[in-house]
Amino acid sequence: MKLKAQAHAENNDFITWNDIQACVDHVNLVVHEEHERILAIGLINEALDEGDAQKTLQALQIPAAKLEGVLAEVAQHYQDMLIRAKREKAQETQDESAVLWLDEIQGGIWQSNKDTQEAQKFALGIFAINEAVDSGDVGRTLSALRSPDVGLYGVIPECGETYLSDLAEAKKKRLAAGDNNSKWVKHWVKGGYYYYHNLETQGGGWDEPADFVQNSVQLSREEIQSSISGVTAAYNREQLWLANEGLITKLQACCRGYLVRQEFRSRMNFLKKQIPAITCIQSQWRGYKQKKAYQNRLAYLRSHKDEVVKIQSLARMHQARKRYRDRLQYFRDHINDIIKIQAFIRANKARDDYKTLINAEDPPMIVVRKFVHLLDQSDQDFQEELDLMKMREEVITLIRSNQQLENDLNLMDIKIGLLVKNKITLQDVVSHSKKLTKKNKEQLSDMMMLNKQKGGLKALSKEKREKLEAYQHLFYLLQTNPTYLAKLIFQMPQNKSTKFMDSVIFTLYNYASNQREEYLLLRLFKTALQEEIKSKVDQIQEIVTGNPTVIKMVVSFNRGARGQNALRQILAPVVKEIMDDKSLNIKTDPVDIYKSWVNQMESQTGEASKLPYDVTPEQALSHEEVKTRLDNSIRNMRAVTDKFLSAIISSVDKIPYGMRFIARVLKDSLHEKFPDAGEDELLKIIGNLLYYRYMNPAIVAPDAFDIIDLSAGGQLTTDQRRNLGSIAKMLQHAASNKMFLGDNAHLSIINEYLSQSYQKFRRFFQSACDVPELQDKFNVDEYSDLVTLTKPVIYISIGEIINTHTLLLDHQDAIAPEHNDPIHELLDDLGEVPTIESLIGESCGNLNDPNKEALAKTEVSLTLTNKFDVPGDENAEMDARTILLNTKRLIVDVIRFQPGDTLTEILETPATSEQEAEHQRAMQRRAIRDAKTPDKMKKSKPMKEDNNLSLQEKKEKIQTGLKKLTELGTVDPKNKYQELINDIAKDIRNQRRYRQRRKAELVKLQQTYAALNSKATFYGEQVDYYKSYIKTCLDNLASKGKFKNVIFEIGPTEEVGDFEVKAKFMGVQMETFMLHYQDLLQLQYEGVAVMKLFDRAKVNVNLLIFLLNKKFYGK
Repeated sequence: MKLKAQAHAENNDFITWNDIQACVDHVNLVVHEEHERILAIGLINEALDEGDAQKTLQALQIPAAKLEGVLAEVAQHYQDMLIRAKREKAQETQDESAVLWLDEIQGGIWQSNKDTQEAQKFALGIFAINEAVDSGDVGRTLSALRSPDVGLYGVIPECGETYLSDLAEAKKKRLAAGDNNSKWVKHWVKGGYYYYHNLETQGGGWDEPADFVQNSVQLSREEIQSSISGVTAAYNREQLWLANEGLITKLQACCRGYLVRQEFRSRMNFLKKQIPAITCIQSQWRGYKQKKAYQNRLAYLRSHKDEVVKIQSLARMHQARKRYRDRLQYFRDHINDIIKIQAFIRANKARDDYKTLINAEDPPMIVVRKFVHLLDQSDQDFQEELDLMKMREEVITLIRSNQQLENDLNLMDIKIGLLVKNKITLQDVVSHSKKLTKKNKEQLSDMMMLNKQKGGLKALSKEKREKLEAYQHLFYLLQTNPTYLAKLIFQMPQNKSTKFMDSVIFTLYNYASNQREEYLLLRLFKTALQEEIKSKVDQIQEIVTGNPTVIKMVVSFNRGARGQNALRQILAPVVKEIMDDKSLNIKTDPVDIYKSWVNQMESQTGEASKLPYDVTPEQALSHEEVKTRLDNSIRNMRAVTDKFLSAIISSVDKIPYGMRFIARVLKDSLHEKFPDAGEDELLKIIGNLLYYRYMNPAIVAPDAFDIIDLSAGGQLTTDQRRNLGSIAKMLQHAASNKMFLGDNAHLSIINEYLSQSYQKFRRFFQSACDVPELQDKFNVDEYSDLVTLTKPVIYISIGEIINTHTLLLDHQDAIAPEHNDPIHELLDDLGEVPTIESLIGESCGNLNDPNKEALAKTEVSLTLTNKFDVPGDENAEMDARTILLNTKRLIVDVIRFQPGDTLTEILETPATSEQEAEHQRAMQRRAIRDAKTPDKMKKSKPMKEDNNLSLQEKKEKIQTGLKKLTELGTVDPKNKYQELINDIAKDIRNQRRYRQRRKAELVKLQQTYAALNSKATFYGEQVDYYKSYIKTCLDNLASKGKFKNVIFEIGPTEEVGDFEVKAKFMGVQMETFMLHYQDLLQLQYEGVAVMKLFDRAKVNVNLLIFLLNKKFYGK
């Protein structure tokens, strides 16, 4: 064909016989060469299988193979590389008979040649290093070591001389072991092959020489690298010590000075107290020495050995003096080394002790005693606790204030809406506005009034004090035992239960403002949810189709102040991106798309469309333009939905722990009640909780959940709300694995995408349920309230106290069927439900005021205490928990002042007078500090009494407690009460965590307080906005009559895009209206077909735009 085309190009219609013969010969030659090459490749593979490198070389050199770069000296490496390539190909193809093709063989040859060059450079580099070391030239050695051909790492110029000396020493050791004068060196190179290098010719190869003997003097790369690493590490370590030498010296000097002074004072005190005994001992000793010396002297004189005695005494004196002076001088010469050694030993000892305390299963007593001082509460601890209490009170007060203001603003919205619909009068709205403004100004100052009054529940009388303590005991029991409230919730009607939960329960737990209260609130949620599923859920789908009380309460709580920031972090970026994209217009309803299309045609033509305005979805989809726009909307919706989906599934760690924990409880409880339910069915229920109830409303209405920031009066546009609603609908279908069918069949093309998204959601829901238990998360147990510095405090209104008291009395048999239940005793202590007046007191105002609702909202702080913590009767047997805590506290006081290896040894060893004195001084300092402690942080009376005991009395009390604990099985004397020592070590470890958690909680409360203040400011702006709106309504109260025969004149103004519309009646100008072209375009964009002029005349927006374009813009 090519010859034919060529002939035709040369204006020849036919090709000649010679052309045909030449073509045939050429094709035959090419085929012959290809055949010869294939035979050559077969010979190469056969030679490789035989394993003979020379045969392989001969096969590679066959001219027909046309292989490039074949070198005879690399034959062995060709053999190794090609054999490896053939094995790898057989493994990849799983065909043992696989052979190498031409490209693979050529690639192996080139790679072998490259390896040979690199190995030669490497061998020469190692040889250069050895030569440089032999020459003793530091610069040459350092240059050779840093050569890239050798590939050594960790080489630094500062250690050049050290490298040289270390390598020279290594070579000397090799020479000492004997030099075999071999000229060959074997190197291991990349790929696992050996390269043989000739030291005389500087050549080499891959074949092992026949007379090969490894040179015994030459250093290998591994030995050189080992030497470099050791020298560099030593240099780095030396630089570290030098950089910190001053600090170490100062620290050692301070420590040694302190220890010496302490030892000196202790010794001086001991000597001063023992002066009579010392004097007696010294006198006896001196007398004895004098008598002995006299007898020796007398014997010496009698034996006539004066010269010998004199010589001996002089020699001994000289030796002793020399030893002392030499030792003293040695210390002076090495004082820096001694200081370093001492500091190193002490630091290691301290670190080892702390590691033992942290990691040891049974830390020894001597280690625990060193760190027991960490359990002391400093002034800073007390101050931080006070700051935390104050900030918590302010946050709770501000939360309640904002909630009340938000409710009033919502009511204002309703009243304005009713005003617009002429359901109420303007005077009703103005009245509520004045009330709203007054509340906004005075609410914060009135909320904590009762705490400052001297009457009522806080009155200084025995009766009121007992009533206050009874309420404190009651609310402590309700707070710490979730069973009562969990049962009480389901004893009330749905509407009353919701109001009770929103007010009393969150107040009782201080809106989970710290970890303890969040832990207790989640316990209540868990218990209530388990109770609701157990008693009220008969079908698993009732969780989805119904509105479970606990689920609603959990979602409301976690979507409020606690979880609002989490939702904002997860959704705000993508929501803002959607809102900022003005070109995004998602419409999945064919009818809406059809109407938008008709409006656009009317705007462009200026004529009413001939198409019908009201159509069915099927009729709308019959138009090709509607289908095209629907496809574009679906693509846009899928793209933005993907962004939301990615943001959600990647933020599992941002979801509040409480929400994830309740999801786990829900899953476990449903699985327990409905064991036949599959994993997918349970995960759909979890998806209904985590996405549909928790996240979906925030996507649909981000402005209502503070996901985005809007100014007062600002709102989302219709298109923005429609876009977000479409995205939320897609995500809901994906989370529940629900396909588009029936009326939404036109969206069935994205059903496959929904199935894929559901799998992602499924993994997300599984991860969300993977959370630790409450005790592990919050580090709280049944002993926490007894060892914390402060008592829990709640801020609750008088009305909530009375309502709770009434509900408990009405349902006490249902929530506590056992007659010996503690709550019955507490309710008996309280008696009948008090009145508002009795709890507020006479000083709160006129008690006959019919408006008692405001009085009922007056708040009081209750410091919660446990009535059943320590029994009142001294002869009554204490429970194991109290005995354990008191015993541990006494043990801490004892081991701090008296050393010993075990607790048993300390208890059996009497305390010295010095230890007793030191203990008394410490207890006096503790008493002074406790006297300055606020009432809410004071310790119980038994703890104060224990501080007055001596060491011996405390040890006796400890022994008594240990006997009781042994009888209860809590401790075991066989292991010398090691369980108690382990508990004390655990308390020491947790003390630091508690302080860190307290600081973090204070910072979190400060951030919450700032956010609440910002929200209060926003509400204030809304109040001002409503006031401005009402003022406008008042200004427009005077209604105007309607006129007939009105003529409208439209004319341009000086501002481009602004038109003046004049309404004239009988030629007399009545009103003027400024019409902005941009506003018309915005209305058209939002799909508004008709607008009003002067609040009376209705005008078609599309036709009005066409008129303006035609008359004023010439379009």
